[in-house]
This record gives sequence, C-alpha cells and structure tokens, in this order.
Amino acid sequence: MNPSPNIIFVGPTGAGKTSMGRRVARQLGLRFIDADQEIERRTGATIATIFECEGEAGFRCREAQTIAALCDDRGLLIATGAGAVLDPDSRRRIAERGFVVHLKVDVDEQLRRLRRDTSRPLLRTPDREQRLRAMASERDPLYAHCADLVFEGGSRSYTRQLFQLCAAIEQHWQRPETT
Repeated sequence: MNPSPNIIFVGPTGAGKTSMGRRVARQLGLRFIDADQEIERRTGATIATIFECEGEAGFRCREAQTIAALCDDRGLLIATGAGAVLDPDSRRRIAERGFVVHLKVDVDEQLRRLRRDTSRPLLRTPDREQRLRAMASERDPLYAHCADLVFEGGSRSYTRQLFQLCAAIEQHWQRPETT
C-alpha cells in the first residue's frame, strides 16, 4: 500500500493516460489534470508551438516545472506526458507524491492507436515505428522504476480495462488522511 496524496499515470505515448485517467479520476472522486494540457494552459501555446520555438529542451524545462507544481497538490489524478520521466527531479517528485500507475502498451499497439495522430512533435518522422522503439528502449526502464502498479493495456474492451484498472488501484492505493 502506498499512501500517496495523488495518483500519477506514466507510460508511453498512446497508452491512454489521458483517456483512462479522466475516467478513473471520476470513478475515484479525484480531480483530473493532464500535464500537457496544463502546460498549454499556463503558456498559452500548444505543445507543438513550444517544441517549434524552444525545442525539446525548452519543453522539458516547462514540463518539469509543471510536474513539480502539480505534485505539490493533493487529490489529483495526473496524466503525465510520456517523456516526463526523463527528468530525474520529476521522477523523484512523481515517486514521492503519487501512487504511480504505469500504463503499459507495446509498440505495435501504440502504432495502432496513433495511426491517424499528427499532433505529436516527436512522432513527426518518416519512421514512427523506429522512433517509438527508441523511445521505449530509453523510457520503459524509467516507467518501471517509478511504478507502484503496472497495468497492461491492449486490445481488450475499454470498459473492461477501466473496471480492471480501478479495481487494481483501489486494491493497492491507500488514500492518505486529509489534513
């Protein structure tokens, strides 16, 4: 049991951190925040625009600041961006202030889910599969290191996944006493 003030979803692009997170938060009575949407709200710019103007390094700096601020709150379900775990300070904050759920999907499933998605700057490449495999190689060990719970996503029904994920969280996460 991990008595953490928040639940934090980590995992690769297309794992369902936002779509599942929104629904799990509703089921558990938590406030849902998508970290990428929060960055856009705070900056008034899209993620793609931030990448275009500041590069990945500028985006990662903004992401780390946003993760730090969100982790200081409580009663949240936070859907991180797929690369949030790249920053050591963000990994530490995520692990300290959250019950961390690694939504895990393989590259083939990512390709299926993202086949029509053109909005993600790091996937604007001629060989998406190669890029996703390279990102998985770097990031999967970081997700695993942070995780209190690993949840295998896949092709089973969305409703069934939602039910199973909520049950697993309720079994392993202890809500801390409010102060």
